[in-house]
Amino acid sequence: MWRGAISFGMVAIPVRLYLATESKSVSFRMLCPDCHTPIRNRRWCPNEDKEIPWSSTIRGFEVGKDEFVEIEDSDLDELPLTTSHTCEILEFCDDGEIEAGVYIKSAYYLEPEAVGVKPYYLLKAALEQTGKVAVGKIAFRDREHLCRLALHERGLLLNTLHWPDEIRDAGELALPEADTRPEIHKHELDMAVMLVDNLSATFDPQRYTDNYREALMAVVEAKLSDTPLEARAVEGPSKVTDLMAALKASVEAAQKSDRTVAPSGAGQAARRRQAGDGARRRKAS
Repeated sequence: MWRGAISFGMVAIPVRLYLATESKSVSFRMLCPDCHTPIRNRRWCPNEDKEIPWSSTIRGFEVGKDEFVEIEDSDLDELPLTTSHTCEILEFCDDGEIEAGVYIKSAYYLEPEAVGVKPYYLLKAALEQTGKVAVGKIAFRDREHLCRLALHERGLLLNTLHWPDEIRDAGELALPEADTRPEIHKHELDMAVMLVDNLSATFDPQRYTDNYREALMAVVEAKLSDTPLEARAVEGPSKVTDLMAALKASVEAAQKSDRTVAPSGAGQAARRRQAGDGARRRKAS
């Protein structure tokens, strides 16, 4: 979806950019309630009272009320930006300094052109040895993006990042100040940590599926075959007002469940410590 070069100091690395993800979300078509024909979204000119084909539309940047400056493809291709055809690395930092939860947007694979294979793997080796990620800027899809370049399997991955002014201030949330937060008792924290230990495992995304999509496809298939869908009882979270009772019930449920994933070493070690503590207490009593 983009061809250009990574600017690594005075070294240019010719690359191609490919989307690393694809959407699997469920989408619906809007239908006429009478004949069930898909409804068309028409591009209508209210001044000339006629439909405008997509191929005939032009871009317009609004500079005032009902006043626009026409922008053509050639204008976008000739933007006075070095990042239009170059991903410019600005600095390197520890990956932990980038708050992934709010900054990272989309993921793209970086593939080197034939003439850029050696500098591509030179940059990869430098990131491996230093443990750093690169922060830079790149322009595509009608805007400039802040981006992160990092190691990914056999190559490099580029993530677009939100600009700082796009991230809302968490101060808008009604969170209590430190001196007014509820007191967390040691036995509550110990029970919560025990629950975390019991549910700890090595992350494997292949274990997870989109249950909403599967359930919707079951509904679609039932309607196609004109057979009633088997009703399934859906258990919601039980309403427990006592925090310790809820934590204890959660720990017991996690311990009794037949987990298909082996617990992590940390979880196993914690349970061994708990078992040993329990044995020592029984012996002492």
